[in-house]
Amino acid sequence: MDMQVVSVSFAAAHVFSKTGAAQIHLLEGLGVEGDAHCGALVKHRSRVAVDPLQANLRQVHLIADEWLQELALAGFEVKPGQLGENITTRGLDLIHLPLHTVLRFGSQAAVRVTGLRNPCAQLDGFRPGLMAAALDRHENGDLIRKAGIMGVVIAGGLVLPGDLIEVTLPDGPFQALDRV
Repeated sequence: MDMQVVSVSFAAAHVFSKTGAAQIHLLEGLGVEGDAHCGALVKHRSRVAVDPLQANLRQVHLIADEWLQELALAGFEVKPGQLGENITTRGLDLIHLPLHTVLRFGSQAAVRVTGLRNPCAQLDGFRPGLMAAALDRHENGDLIRKAGIMGVVIAGGLVLPGDLIEVTLPDGPFQALDRV
């Protein structure tokens, strides 16, 4: 199966769900043009409260369509963009990618993976019980965060549903993703 973009979304305001679009424009070093989280410095309100001058490592949020399908089987109706992601993918195990993986979309746009989205209580406000569904445990007890990954834009360009995704793994030893 090809790795591809299923859906793209953005929202100009700090709202939980994002609106689907025909395309999004990634801006190098900033994020998704017109999105509330676009900028070189952190834009997530909880992070701004701690330190508004920290680098924005959460410029782009990606979720696997396979997880949305898993949620549907568990009784949660969730459509692409509703969990705040900018890009919904298919055919790519996002949460198990190594840190600094580069994802290329179409012919120009590229995102460097910075970490896992840390699920928050807003999930339960959207669908009761969703927070628990976004978390799991490894056999060794380590927490698994399923709510997607975050990244920074390293090459600008358009991203459209149907775009193929090219994955470039980083050099060096595997570094598992942690929350960012």
